[in-house]
Amino acid sequence: MLQAVSFAFMIVFPNLALMGLGFYMQKSGKINTTFIDTASNIVFNFGLPCLLFFSVIKSEVNFAEQSTLILAGFITTFVLFFGAETYAKFFVPAVRDKGVFVQGVFRSNMAIISLSVATNAYGAVGTSVGAIYMGIITILYNILSVITLSRTSQNTNFKSQSIDIIKKIFTNPLIIALVSAFVYKGLELPLPPKPITKTGELMANIALPLALICAGATLDLKSMFGLSGVSMQASIGRVIVAPLVAVLAGVLLQLPPVQFGVLFVMVASPAAAASYVMAKAMGGNDVLAANILAFTTVVSMIGLAVGMAWLRVAGLV
Repeated sequence: MLQAVSFAFMIVFPNLALMGLGFYMQKSGKINTTFIDTASNIVFNFGLPCLLFFSVIKSEVNFAEQSTLILAGFITTFVLFFGAETYAKFFVPAVRDKGVFVQGVFRSNMAIISLSVATNAYGAVGTSVGAIYMGIITILYNILSVITLSRTSQNTNFKSQSIDIIKKIFTNPLIIALVSAFVYKGLELPLPPKPITKTGELMANIALPLALICAGATLDLKSMFGLSGVSMQASIGRVIVAPLVAVLAGVLLQLPPVQFGVLFVMVASPAAAASYVMAKAMGGNDVLAANILAFTTVVSMIGLAVGMAWLRVAGLV
């Protein structure tokens, strides 16, 4: 048991420490919103794409062997999506809250939190497996987000906004990097020349630490503790229900330990930062989205540690 707790602590503590550093730096005035915005843009447009691209093309992971993991991801996502839609229909009265609630339940922060935890837990293999999973499920996340926010938004021009969001999906740097990596890997091309590979690796190395610092710097404790009823319900769905659905899917499909662990950390992470951006863009309740994001960012890290420790004791990861 002690070994399991130590394992969970080691994979979660670096993330919490970097987020805590970001929170401290922002509160003490060492960094400001201009730095956070600029750094976030660097991570999103350059750092993470390089990390994902080189993780995939250098991986020894067999894509066919991950088909069961991807299936588990689809099952988990659809169960959470349709379950949240059904719940919202009966128990979330405000129209502007419905899509935000649904998105808060099913959409996790895979690109930053999950990928970092998977790397801490399993090293390069965890990064590679996580990157492939994330590349496919991210596309599904964006499609489902457009659907739920379009149907529940009060904005009468949601059709044009949906088209704009769909365009953004296919111009998303992370998706472009992953699709390019899948094609590159599928063609069995050799690794790029050493200078290019080294440059890409250096850029990739800054992605997760800088992203976690920025995530910590954007935490809003007032929003986090000013939870409304709907916000708390969505947070419970993200922090408790989503991980349990992932565990059930992993057990039913008998995933091997590394894939089981990757599935869990990909699903059990906080609400995605993109959920706030999309809610705001499509006329949803952006304050509700911010509350869900802030609360789950902190609480989910505890859930990740407890969940991984329990799964370790059970011999599943």
